Amino acid sequence: MPTKKLREFLDGQGIKYVTVPHPVAYTAQETAALTHVLSQELAKTVIVKVDGVLAMAVLPASYEVDLSLLRAATGARTISLAKEKEFKDQFPECEIGAMPPFGNLYGMAVFVDESLAKDREVAFNAGSHNELVRLSYDDFERLVKPTVLKFSGLRDMESRGAWHL
Repeated sequence: MPTKKLREFLDGQGIKYVTVPHPVAYTAQETAALTHVLSQELAKTVIVKVDGVLAMAVLPASYEVDLSLLRAATGARTISLAKEKEFKDQFPECEIGAMPPFGNLYGMAVFVDESLAKDREVAFNAGSHNELVRLSYDDFERLVKPTVLKFSGLRDMESRGAWHL
């Protein structure tokens, strides 16, 4: 079940959404495979520090954040990945790494990669590693009001030792 905060927010706004239970998965790619959701429609939330302030970078599961692109796109002086200890208390209802991309519920700015903004629907972790929420991208954008930027690219699987055909 989505976190109480998320569920109450979506229900209170009259948003149509679907929950998708699945076996426990800790990576966005695993989750996409288990739920049969296209990896470009599965949003992962990466917590970053923009000039020292926590923010969410939301991008497709098959992509990775390019910190230099994000820094340039935001005009920030510094951008870095946040450490778990820096953000875990921001999300008391959530398992670490399963935060929903609703920064508006947690007092954080949200940056969405433009590749994700092209989808009709978006799916994301709902606070746990065994359930997704799926809703229209238009509803997500209307509720969260993210800043849409270009800051990611496809994961470089070759450098990770993956086999390519």
